[in-house]
Amino acid sequence: MDPSEIAVIAPNLKRRLSGVTATTSAVVPVQALSLNVRATGPGLPPNVPQIPLWQAILMPRDRWRVWHARRNNEMMLGVFLRYVLRRKYKLIFTSSSPRERGGLTKWLVAKMDHLIATNALNAAVMPGAPSIVPHGVDPAVFTPRAAEKAPRARKSIGCIGRIRPKKGTAEFVRAMCLLLPEFEGWDAHIFGRVDDDAYEKALRAMCEKAGVADRVIFHAPRPIEEMPDIYRSLDIVVAPSHLEGFGLTPIEAGACGVPCIASRGVGCFDEAIIAGKTGDLAAVGDADSFARAIRPFMADDKLRQSAGKMARDHIVSNFSIAIEAAALNDVYKRLLANG
Repeated sequence: MDPSEIAVIAPNLKRRLSGVTATTSAVVPVQALSLNVRATGPGLPPNVPQIPLWQAILMPRDRWRVWHARRNNEMMLGVFLRYVLRRKYKLIFTSSSPRERGGLTKWLVAKMDHLIATNALNAAVMPGAPSIVPHGVDPAVFTPRAAEKAPRARKSIGCIGRIRPKKGTAEFVRAMCLLLPEFEGWDAHIFGRVDDDAYEKALRAMCEKAGVADRVIFHAPRPIEEMPDIYRSLDIVVAPSHLEGFGLTPIEAGACGVPCIASRGVGCFDEAIIAGKTGDLAAVGDADSFARAIRPFMADDKLRQSAGKMARDHIVSNFSIAIEAAALNDVYKRLLANG
């Protein structure tokens, strides 16, 4: 494509895999089907329509384009391009934080032409009246596993995300220490990067003390493209985060037909899960609450299967990547139409 035809640049200025990178990598290819949207920056999968960063910086000044930032450093570069290099970029920032921002972020946000929140919680702490555009998943990629001719010998429950206190990994492990002795046919799996070696060591010691160390398996982080297979390998997903800007785990799990038990009042979890039907909600930081919410889904195959099917239907209808892409493209078009 001729660079002059590009209407929107979505920067991704972080090399290490993160939720923002996963979001950008998922939505830009869908957006690009109906609008000239390109990502830029390191760490993007090859299937994402993209241009080199230098090309985005030196974009012609022939007309207005959109610079859609999702991080502070991306806002900073957008402000530099707009106000120092005089590139004709309309600046947008998507926030997924439910917390009040600091001084630098507030200054950068004040320079934006439009703000987007991913849910009502983070919209409430943003200035003005941001658009609310929830993240989505591709239901053609995150699909349920194929029907099995016979029940699997062992069932799996999993927690996906960085291994650290704010992600609630300890609450998941404590709940497993309570439940695994009761359900002999189950194993627990933890997928994520270790942020604190001492924290992980304490979790492993907890499993040893409860006699379930051989049934709580810690896995290294996996690349984005392996995530659908990981969800399909699980029978239940648990998302015990204490704080999330949005939180894709219940949406990705639901799209794969896997019921999810998640923290109440965190990120999009209350909207992504129909409590008691597609999974359930538990009190933040309360392992006993999580154990109570998880237990019925471990005990009842029919309940779990029904919840997984309903979860798939709910996510496809409300959190599809096509819905997110169309909503974002509408924001861009309105902004560009105003010159």
